[in-house]
Amino acid sequence: MQDGRTTLTQFIIEEQRHVAGATGDFTGLLNDIATACKVISNAVSKGALIGLLGNAGAENVQGEVQKKLDVISNDVMIKSNEWAGHLSGMASEEMEDIYPISGSNVRGKYLLVFDPLDGSSNIDVNITVGTIFSILRSPSFASNAGSDCKTEDFLQPGAQQVCAGFALYGPSTLLIITTGHGVNGFTLDREVGEFILTHPDMRIPEDTQEFAINASNERFWEWPVKRYVDECLAGKTGPRAKDFNMRWIASMVAETYRILTRGGVFMYPKDTKDPAKPGRLRLLYEANPVGFIVEQAGGLCTTGLERMLDVQPTALHQRVPLIFGSKNEVERIERYHRELRAAA
Repeated sequence: MQDGRTTLTQFIIEEQRHVAGATGDFTGLLNDIATACKVISNAVSKGALIGLLGNAGAENVQGEVQKKLDVISNDVMIKSNEWAGHLSGMASEEMEDIYPISGSNVRGKYLLVFDPLDGSSNIDVNITVGTIFSILRSPSFASNAGSDCKTEDFLQPGAQQVCAGFALYGPSTLLIITTGHGVNGFTLDREVGEFILTHPDMRIPEDTQEFAINASNERFWEWPVKRYVDECLAGKTGPRAKDFNMRWIASMVAETYRILTRGGVFMYPKDTKDPAKPGRLRLLYEANPVGFIVEQAGGLCTTGLERMLDVQPTALHQRVPLIFGSKNEVERIERYHRELRAAA
């Protein structure tokens, strides 16, 4: 306890006491992730003061230009989590292949999947960014504790996640987590170096008057998305008979946090801009962890045609369309997609 406040460590230990046969591995892993987030937060906050803004001079496996902080954040996540014996392996949006735990490091029963710095294209203009992570059980460890993990071990539907969360590096540093029993938010108290529970049992309102989408892509949208946005923009004089506000931060962690705190809908739908890509965002590193969090907070997350957490991954860097947020609005968007399919 810190002055009667609940710390992240205490919260995790209390949760662990309700799990039969808990060994403390999960508590240790979450603490290691939290430590990594503190280090990344410190680097992000210093930015240009220590020469960390700008490009790293290379592209990641996604074909995206890496920022210096992308590379640093990825290294911090790996080094903070590879040594303690909680993991069999890791996978990152910034790495082409998986990172198996080997050598002198002890293997553990979990897998860690992460986007080390979501929204990093905004770093140089000082917009909020964050770290997204997902924890899975390791099938290889369960069947043979001495064997290396495989790429196939990571290709689990989002419904099988043990935990998901994201850190938000903004005016304050927050850590949002779910272990399948609701969503809780913790704020970093820099004076004592602890994450403190400040947002217990976060819930997404079922109705909203806000939506977030990159309107510059309107000419590429499919009919269901265009129909939905057109109805919102029509306001009180349109079929919805109410006014909506449009938001677009271009940082998904920031969009997710806003929706968790006051409702809304986020859309990065399938479009025709690049027909070779079924979607823009990564299933394992972004869509699944956000989907788990959103559902645990009472919202919905979908591809437009399928519940996100039911999608079977087929590749480590698979992309998907992503729509999530307030329940009643996401259901409406799904209905518009079903109507289009039925008419085809």
